[in-house]
Amino acid sequence: MKKKQYRSAKTFVEKLLKDPEIRVLFEAERAKTLIADAVLSARLRAGLTQVELAKLAKTTQAVVSRIESGSDSRVPSLELLSRIAGACKATLTFAFSFHGKKAA
Repeated sequence: MKKKQYRSAKTFVEKLLKDPEIRVLFEAERAKTLIADAVLSARLRAGLTQVELAKLAKTTQAVVSRIESGSDSRVPSLELLSRIAGACKATLTFAFSFHGKKAA
């Protein structure tokens, strides 16, 4: 039996991301993943459990778990992220990353 040849998905994904609506959805999911990673890293660096972090940030363990999973459809508020940062003895920072040509 001959093995089926597969092409890289890279060109397919690049083509999809040229669609502005798809790009917005992709970037939103990417942001949720980055937030999830940042919260998890901060909590672990602070040596806290989800329950301890939740108590310090005045939220619930379930909320912390949902944020860290990155699979929740909701995006946490800046206020909640700031409380989480404070609970981890960290500072919440925010930045825009620019690529490509300058805006006119």
